Amino acid sequence: MASSEITLEAVPSIGEVSAEDWDACANPGGKCNGLGAGTSSARPGGSLGLSKPAYNPFVSHAFLSAVEKSGSATIRTGWGPRHLVAKLDGRVAGVVPCYLKSHSQGEYVFDRGWADAYERAGGRYYPKLQVSVPFTPATGPRLLVRDGVDHEHITEALASGLVALCGVSKASSVHVTFARETEWKLLAQHGFLQRTDQQFHWRNEGFASFDDFLATLNSRHRKSIKRERRDALAAGISIHWLTGKDITEDAWDAFFEFYMETGSRKWGRPYLTREFFSLVGETMAEDVLLVMARRNDRWIAGAINFIGSDTLFGRNWGAVEHHPFLHFEVCYYQAIDFAIKRGLTHVEAGAQGEHKIARGYLPRTTHSAHFIADPGLRRAIGDYLKRERAYVAEAGRELAELGPFRKGIGEAP
Repeated sequence: MASSEITLEAVPSIGEVSAEDWDACANPGGKCNGLGAGTSSARPGGSLGLSKPAYNPFVSHAFLSAVEKSGSATIRTGWGPRHLVAKLDGRVAGVVPCYLKSHSQGEYVFDRGWADAYERAGGRYYPKLQVSVPFTPATGPRLLVRDGVDHEHITEALASGLVALCGVSKASSVHVTFARETEWKLLAQHGFLQRTDQQFHWRNEGFASFDDFLATLNSRHRKSIKRERRDALAAGISIHWLTGKDITEDAWDAFFEFYMETGSRKWGRPYLTREFFSLVGETMAEDVLLVMARRNDRWIAGAINFIGSDTLFGRNWGAVEHHPFLHFEVCYYQAIDFAIKRGLTHVEAGAQGEHKIARGYLPRTTHSAHFIADPGLRRAIGDYLKRERAYVAEAGRELAELGPFRKGIGEAP
């Protein structure tokens, strides 16, 4: 197999690769969402001892096609697709979701300080290459390889190909964000600098109900969560789970209003277009959970989640009415409820938010890898990242001690 010819090509649209070929690399086990088999974030066959491949909705052809077709991730918005495709004897064997970027927005791994310093010194930081799922701070595979080929050989070719693409594109750098730890380590062998950060994830310890989860908390936090859940619905609010065919265009209209109202206040300009949500509804509605809040016969708030093989990924939230603790109920507690009922083992609640700790979401390390073409900039960033990794590790240990669990419960595995 190693003697077979591998060719590499960068394509300007995911439409250049068939859905069948892309998904054979991205999710070789096919769809397996919400069944507790495989792991959406870690590599199959790892420490969890799982034999079935993961299903990660974000690297699917349907999701990435939706962000392109909707105009959310395009050259015009600063996300020019440059997806790397490896072919083995003419057949697609591996792919990488990659974008040529003219800014650092919508990434959730911040490098603006690097850009500013380099440009003050006379360099040109943009364009850069970004290997990620646009606007999605969720860990998942980035070097995607189909079954039935030499996985190590193709992965090595993809990693080397990213470095070569950096030169061909006249980019300053390549940034692989929210990668799996195994990929992070492999990329380091190809000259990528290693970076870490923290997110807050919930872990299902085989709970049969939300009350089972509450029983693992200390008394103060258990009472606080019960009070928050009660107060969140005190104004006559009801909560609804919409997935599959239950997600109508009217529901998408309401959610998009929430998204725009809240996103405009947080970011200035929300990233996703209205068409994106319709496309997702058409092609992957079974992978979507909308948690919607209703009062006086109208939708007033909601959160969109995506369902992986064992992980519920919380993404965007918004509201047109604001009630005490409603955000916590819709985004965090309902996600836990759904994960327990579906047999999912994790909830990833998105970027940032130390307030999640008191609600059962503990710190977990995230990984990114950065190839910097300029030797001087690479040395400076490398020195900085050594200090940053030490800080992130220590901060994670301190934050974990603040967890709400009874002694000996909820510690990181």
